[in-house]
Amino acid sequence: MDKLSALTAFAALSQSTRLDAFRLLIKAGEAGLTAGEIADALNVRQNTLSANLSVLLQANLLRNQREGRSIRYFANTDGVRGLLGFLLEDCCGGQPELCQPLIEDLTCGC
Repeated sequence: MDKLSALTAFAALSQSTRLDAFRLLIKAGEAGLTAGEIADALNVRQNTLSANLSVLLQANLLRNQREGRSIRYFANTDGVRGLLGFLLEDCCGGQPELCQPLIEDLTCGC
């Protein structure tokens, strides 16, 4: 991930509804959630949520899949991995082996 992509991701997550939606989708895992389920869980209007989900999609933090008349949303684990990699690529003063336990803890999916 490059600097501009990381800035786009951070900007997308800097708004409360988007951060809440992203965290909810991280928690939902591979099952994902429909827009209606996300709106209900966050108590926001669907048109407001739709605009926020679009921002997260453009930032490569979400992916979606059409299911009939609904769209199911998922956290984009590749995008999240890229963002974490960007943040940690120069950690530990050029000794990445010192950071390995931290990176493993953050990316283990536990």
